[in-house]
Amino acid sequence: MNRRRQSGLIGEREIALIGCVSTRLTQKTTWGDAEARRRRATTLPGCCSRIRVLYYYFFPTFRDLFFEQKEITPFSRYAERNILSQEFHLVAPDHLKYNQPSIVSGRTDVVTVTPWLAPVVWEGTFDPVLFDSIYKQKNITIAATVFAVGKYIMFLKEFLETAEKHFFVGFRVHVFVFTDRPNELPQVKMAAGRQLTAYPVPSSKRWQEISARRMEFIQELIEKELHKYADYIFCLDVDSRFHSRWGTESLGGLVAVVHPGYYRADRSEFPYERRPESRAYVAPGEGDFYYCGGAFGGLLQEVHQLAKTCHSNFKADATDGIEAAWQEESHLNRYMWINKPSKVLSPEYLWQDFKNINPEVKIIRFSGVIKNYAAIRPNV
Repeated sequence: MNRRRQSGLIGEREIALIGCVSTRLTQKTTWGDAEARRRRATTLPGCCSRIRVLYYYFFPTFRDLFFEQKEITPFSRYAERNILSQEFHLVAPDHLKYNQPSIVSGRTDVVTVTPWLAPVVWEGTFDPVLFDSIYKQKNITIAATVFAVGKYIMFLKEFLETAEKHFFVGFRVHVFVFTDRPNELPQVKMAAGRQLTAYPVPSSKRWQEISARRMEFIQELIEKELHKYADYIFCLDVDSRFHSRWGTESLGGLVAVVHPGYYRADRSEFPYERRPESRAYVAPGEGDFYYCGGAFGGLLQEVHQLAKTCHSNFKADATDGIEAAWQEESHLNRYMWINKPSKVLSPEYLWQDFKNINPEVKIIRFSGVIKNYAAIRPNV
């Protein structure tokens, strides 16, 4: 039970249960007036209680935000409105034409579902026309964050230019650049409904510190700004570029990207934090995949919970004199070992330019560029 509460996921059975109770609650009755009043007086409180119990048990994010929250905040009001509106009911436009799906043919060279039944997104596993048509109706806004601190500002122009060509094209997108050089943002023409905002952050003499504070700044941005209008957020590395579509097929509750350097490796080779005294610790024999710290996202409230938890654990480790092996990436991997992603993106969504492309990788959507770390980092 505890693992289910920690996971932050609702399965089809739980959705059906909630839907069943909700339907009973809202059905139009044919009872007579007096009888209707009597039955409503006795059944409505019970139905409402059952719905609250189902939400409380099956949706820990909902529980954490509302049932145990002592103070109502703007972010909690936003989440209350939005927490169930995006992911649990996908409505396709009537008469939409798209290729017939099949459950007996498709990709056989890769795994397309995790052991907890989350989809693994590869080229050839989704219909972009269908996905875009579903999400266009939802009128969503996607936020994206990148960190361009110090000399990393040199990568921002190519990131933005390629994002305009491939990242959620045709949707509202707001890119936030965390930078200590807000006056050096490049001039990039953005399509209607897309905008760029600089978010000033301090410089640092250690790249590890910049990396470590990412979760803190993401949490802060969500609480201060994004809760007002954004639905989804993706947190991406700036020293990267887009090559092909990254779109609505990537949307989900909590979304992870499998690291291109370890997706074929045994879990014993994953660079998890292995010191038990760290809050990022993953024990030998544990862990599902090794996820990228350079690309993750999902619903705003799910990423808020991830960032808040990782930031808190990082600070607690620092108090004990510990820095996890790969800073926020180590804490992210620990978090996602317990809180399973509801959608997993294949290494197509963050390849490495220095790597040869393996046969199962049919397309590169986003990749980290080749760079000289000694020339761009304040320390090596």
